[in-house]
Amino acid sequence: MKTNSKNKIIIVDDHLLFSQSLELLIKSFGDYEVIERFENGKVFIDYLEENTLAEIDLILLDVNMPVLDGLSTMKWLKENRPDLKVIALSVNDDDEIIIKMITNGAKGYLLKDTSPEIFREAIECVMEKGFYFTELVSGMLINKVNSDNKKINLKEKEIVFIKHACTEMTYKEIASEMCLSPKTIDGYREILFDKLEIKTRIGLVLYAIKHKIVLV
Repeated sequence: MKTNSKNKIIIVDDHLLFSQSLELLIKSFGDYEVIERFENGKVFIDYLEENTLAEIDLILLDVNMPVLDGLSTMKWLKENRPDLKVIALSVNDDDEIIIKMITNGAKGYLLKDTSPEIFREAIECVMEKGFYFTELVSGMLINKVNSDNKKINLKEKEIVFIKHACTEMTYKEIASEMCLSPKTIDGYREILFDKLEIKTRIGLVLYAIKHKIVLV
């Protein structure tokens, strides 16, 4: 955390009442201030391009917006401003959307009905440690995934499968890419879920990020 000034946050959300309420909540935390609010990704990107030296510590990015949505904005940030930390905000807990946001660089993903306590914890964790994922998003990741002490041996094709699973490809498309049958790919998935003790594809993605199998 900074000691000389408050951490500067930008909110990108098309719902005015929500973004205003969020700003008041952030202000109540004391260590943070909202320096700008934008109603969609396009005006936010325009701001970044015009203010290349703007000091920004964290972005709270709505997934569903008109003109330019959160995912498209996240993809632009990954290409042009990968240094910026982003927490995605959404009413949607769909696995596919979560995976796309994470693999395009989001450091956290929160539902909009998250409690103020969890919201503050998420901000502090992203600022200090770089990532924050709730149990919902982490897909029931357990202590083994968070431990650096126990090494899990992965076969070459398992690593290839994990890398593909961290993209937007379906399992059927992964099978085609690896020249394997869908049944074989299902086997890889189940073996890895068991080996890594995870239960969802999101858990697989987070394991890959944690252990630098993929870089975001």
